[in-house]
Amino acid sequence: MPQSLKVFGGRAHPQLHQEICAYLGIEPGKCALRTFSDGEYHAQIQENVRGADVFVVQPTCSPVNDHLMELLILIDAFKRASAQRITAVIPYYGYARQDRKDRPRVPITAKLVADLIVEAGAHRVMSMDLHAAQIQGFFDVPHDHLFGSRVGVEYLESQYFDDLTIISPDAGGVERARAFAKRLQAELGIIDKRRPEANVAEVMNVIGDVEGRTCVIVDDIVDTAGTLVKTAEVLLERGAAKALAFCTHPVLSGPAISRINDSVLERLVVTNTIPLDDTKQTSKIKQLSVANVFGEAIKRTHEESSITSLFV
Repeated sequence: MPQSLKVFGGRAHPQLHQEICAYLGIEPGKCALRTFSDGEYHAQIQENVRGADVFVVQPTCSPVNDHLMELLILIDAFKRASAQRITAVIPYYGYARQDRKDRPRVPITAKLVADLIVEAGAHRVMSMDLHAAQIQGFFDVPHDHLFGSRVGVEYLESQYFDDLTIISPDAGGVERARAFAKRLQAELGIIDKRRPEANVAEVMNVIGDVEGRTCVIVDDIVDTAGTLVKTAEVLLERGAAKALAFCTHPVLSGPAISRINDSVLERLVVTNTIPLDDTKQTSKIKQLSVANVFGEAIKRTHEESSITSLFV
């Protein structure tokens, strides 16, 4: 059994690392990270981790390749420092959108990244709202798949919306939207759309009753916000009273912020699996913390107790 719990973090999201440690009532793990002039990364663990139960908090958000490489280097450092168990805590798992061969001669990068993490020395992986649930099977070590719906549902319940309809922006997200609708005792709607190319979506039809209702679009990722904005427009065209959205991972690349600000979307609720810098701060975006969810999962994993209730 691991004797001591230690939680470290890379440079991707130091605030979330600190919030998790605060929930656990422990000091953040100490390590030195720096970048050489040629761009190479260097890491040194600054405390004894021999025989420890180590958790490394590092979302692979933008710049994705830099943060992924830093995670691999940290895992290798803990392995060589004789940590008894290393758990990679990856709130946002990058490259997850390439999870299958949907066209000829393309890679499956979600599997490639999983192999890199395991080969680096991770004994366990913890993440939130993977783009596709089957990515859990890409890892040859245990994988705990947590859900942002816990904080999303709590927020929506606190707003006391009447006539609530949860909207899935595509057929692939129906299971996620249905889980929200069930917990909130709300109606379910589905958007039928066709995507001619990456980051371009054309909304075609609305399945379900949205007339006069408050519609909440539920998705895992908001990237360029093209799909989100078009979905909100169509919902209002079909008679919805207002449109909001809950997306776990605020990638928000390219024109996303300007699109959201100029849209009919009343509010976009996201979690802090990815940090939002000053350029992505807007009155339309509300960010919720998932530190308690990860903190509780880390606590129960360290104690070898069940985390099943966290999946609900």
